[in-house]
Amino acid sequence: MDRQSGSQRGETSGRTGTLVVIGNFDGLHRGHRAVLDEAARIAHERGLDPVVLTFDPHPAEVLGRKAPPLLTPLARKIALCERAVPGLRVSVAPFDRAFAAQSPRDFAERVLGDLGARVVMVGQNFRFGAQRAGDFAELERLGKVLGFETRSHALVGDTHGPWSSTRAREAIARGDLDEAQRILGRWHALSGTVVAGDQRGRTIGFPTANILDAPEALPPLGVYAVLIDRLSPEGAGERGATMLGRGVANLGVRPTVDPTAARPRLEVHVFDRDEDLYGARLRVHLVRHLRPEQRFSGLEALKAQIARDAEEARRALEGITPDPEAGSAWA
Repeated sequence: MDRQSGSQRGETSGRTGTLVVIGNFDGLHRGHRAVLDEAARIAHERGLDPVVLTFDPHPAEVLGRKAPPLLTPLARKIALCERAVPGLRVSVAPFDRAFAAQSPRDFAERVLGDLGARVVMVGQNFRFGAQRAGDFAELERLGKVLGFETRSHALVGDTHGPWSSTRAREAIARGDLDEAQRILGRWHALSGTVVAGDQRGRTIGFPTANILDAPEALPPLGVYAVLIDRLSPEGAGERGATMLGRGVANLGVRPTVDPTAARPRLEVHVFDRDEDLYGARLRVHLVRHLRPEQRFSGLEALKAQIARDAEEARRALEGITPDPEAGSAWA
């Protein structure tokens, strides 16, 4: 039925069942973490194993709707869930048309039953089953028949409203990185594999690692002060990420050197390092927006501006320390 992380099916903890909290959990923001904290507390009180049930790909992709921009790719989401609640298991249900066509009863029997659910936590607006026919009341009714308790979790937030993935995406889209950080509890990041560039940055004294097609939601094009993690090789999951350094990055189409380019790329200059990063997987945390992307009269003018950007980025990043929960990575 699913892909799992953490303790695998077949392993036992000596407990009698699970508490399953269902959601997309994109971004694993502060509201999500409050839900997981509540789930962990109830699971502990009831002697149950806490499980997150999430879906991949996003249901909207399968159902013909436009999926929202990602805040966290699947592996990152799983890692953040597991970091939030030690011992938590994440169960990923592959969402396809057959899965979407299940009746609410089938979903409850097959999916929740397979997970050994004794308590199920969802939001009040949770919908499930074919044509989204099931709602919270239907889940409660099925729980009474199938032997699980249904709970809804409260929304938490600040004076601007509940913390939500939508709020985070909107903040990122308008370039408000401080607001995004307040919602997410960490810097928004872009990730990807370094591809071969044109080596022009090296000729002007600022070699860059180039990332195309980062899967995460993009902020406005421009120059950013960044923190860089090196990720484990593809397929190795999130464990083993390490700090690479501080730096400055340009997200854009490079109008000075390639006025015909249409696809934005992330060009990252890592301070005080000169190594070939081709093929490496990086996560680039966006800490401060420095300026919009702009076109210059030539390479000398571009070089002078990059030098100014680098100095401003160094000042913006001075004194920042890594998240102690992130192991050897920045965040």
